[in-house]
Amino acid sequence: MTEPTISQLQPMPDDWQRALAVVAHPDDLEYGCAAAIAAWTDAGREVSYVLATRGEAGIDTVDPARCGPLREREQRASAAVVGVSEVAFLDHADGVIEYGPALRRDIAAAIRRHRPELVVTLNHRDTWGGSAWNTPDHVAVGRATLDAAGDAGNRWIFPELTERGLEPWDGVRWVAVAGSDAPTHGVDATAGLERAVRSLLEHRTYIEALTDEDPETYARTLLTGFAEEAGKRFGNRPAVAFELFPR
Repeated sequence: MTEPTISQLQPMPDDWQRALAVVAHPDDLEYGCAAAIAAWTDAGREVSYVLATRGEAGIDTVDPARCGPLREREQRASAAVVGVSEVAFLDHADGVIEYGPALRRDIAAAIRRHRPELVVTLNHRDTWGGSAWNTPDHVAVGRATLDAAGDAGNRWIFPELTERGLEPWDGVRWVAVAGSDAPTHGVDATAGLERAVRSLLEHRTYIEALTDEDPETYARTLLTGFAEEAGKRFGNRPAVAFELFPR
């Protein structure tokens, strides 16, 4: 009996200059995506982050009033490790983000402001594959980001954005979804993997609340495992996998 053929990931497009990553929480990008971002900034591309929340409900032992500012600081430090200096927060409530026009409008505004060719977000589906259930925040933000990529270019959707000086931007060429169970493309993670580990380690408060394992061992084992698994479909090179939606 022959072994099933594993479909290979295609290289991500590289004919772009600006990317905007839109996710729900601090650490969402660091759990598997930061090695690609490090590679992009190394190549001279501009990458900015927009987070829907400050992750204030993410640590059971830390009151939200203290947790939000703490996780914001950790996120800014984490972004700096991979060459990202611009990090913005939309201040939606952690854990109860609602998909709908308000969220789409906020993300469309960010897209108009940053004018990216590539938008990156996290898995918008109900599961991570199989029975591993996704969180409502990830689903809402991922779906709203895919929709807002179109909203940003239509002057008749959210006309109040134009009144605020945010002119329509129809230049988004792709939305890349990380954490998808149906990836189509990959980015070589070889050069960025060590910085991805250090980037995740900046979320030390969250990691220490999550596991009793040594934080560096935890981060290195997790991210190396993700990269090696994706690499099986990318010429056996460590990789970050994305599901790419052209526009």
